[in-house]
Amino acid sequence: MSLINDKDLEKLMNVRDKTCVSIFIPTQRAGKEVLEEKNKTHLKSLWKEVGTELKEKGLSEDKIAKIGKPIEALLSDKSFWRHQSDGLAIFAAEDFFEKYTLPVNFEAHTYISEEFYIKPLVPMFNEDSRFYLLALQLEDVELYEATTYSIGKVEVDDLVPSRLEERVGFDYKQKHLDFKTQNSGGENTIFHGHGGASEEVRKEEINRYFRAIDKGLDSVLHDERVPLVVATQDYLFPIYEKVNTYNHLVEKVIPGNPSDTDMLGLHEKALKILEPELEKTKREKTKKFNELNNTDNTGASVTDILPAVQQGKVDTLFLENRSEIWGTYNNENMNVSIHDDQQNGNYSLMNWAAKEVLKQGGNVFLIPEAQMPDKNSKMNALYRFN
Repeated sequence: MSLINDKDLEKLMNVRDKTCVSIFIPTQRAGKEVLEEKNKTHLKSLWKEVGTELKEKGLSEDKIAKIGKPIEALLSDKSFWRHQSDGLAIFAAEDFFEKYTLPVNFEAHTYISEEFYIKPLVPMFNEDSRFYLLALQLEDVELYEATTYSIGKVEVDDLVPSRLEERVGFDYKQKHLDFKTQNSGGENTIFHGHGGASEEVRKEEINRYFRAIDKGLDSVLHDERVPLVVATQDYLFPIYEKVNTYNHLVEKVIPGNPSDTDMLGLHEKALKILEPELEKTKREKTKKFNELNNTDNTGASVTDILPAVQQGKVDTLFLENRSEIWGTYNNENMNVSIHDDQQNGNYSLMNWAAKEVLKQGGNVFLIPEAQMPDKNSKMNALYRFN
């Protein structure tokens, strides 16, 4: 999985080109769809549509081929299509290409403009709706990235030892090592081994193993600020907790052997642990908007909100997730022109507003129509307080 971070988003937001192509498709991780290459076929179909549209816009065959070259290469990469999550986002220009496999259920969508379309990525940057889940065993290690609504595996095979013997240099199964507990409280666990080594040696072997895992995970998690939930047996968690260096480790563990539960079951258990904190900011900001609606501290008119965005006055932007607002915004005179549909020369005003608010460190939320604070508008804003 190609994760996306703040630096990636900043890079995407700073690209300006006469022809920027953004493509989003829903994907499946496994099953019949993967075997039949439905994900690949979907991208191929959308790229064909984009190519036709670029040709209609007057772009030369050479430029279309240059933009499409990395997409065509991706279509031929069989390994890539075997490792998908919930959604695939592709950003291509003449001298730029990035792809991200993400745990977000994108709707199929293409966008051609002088900038990339980042609106569908917004859920990845709402830190209180994302988390990581580490399924930790002595025989196996799995890392998942999740949102409130989805979960996908993060490939870490080349970063962490996948089992204890890889780190300690022998096969503990062949030596009949049996880690058991006489007291499931964790700290007072007694390790019984039949390989001739003492209890302290056993603990140190696990310590070495867990330290190696922590070091490997740091390359994925070092810039993150979202929770990390661990699913493991009770006696192992205190040992991992001591060697962990990630600042947002959740103290409450998902108990039991994680191999006894599938990925979706682990996701459900993690949500129960994290429920008090998940989407807390969105709930608080929505409540504040409702308390202050129809005052100078809120906005529901696009013509009012966009100038406020430009001036850095927007604390939180609410965008209807399945809608779009087309038009243009003039930075010099703060004039907003709204159009009924997409046409030459205009662009997504929602995308423009989302980019600017994120650059300023504000909050952006994609909201279903029924949950918009002010349902009379597709765009709501909570302003900063002076």
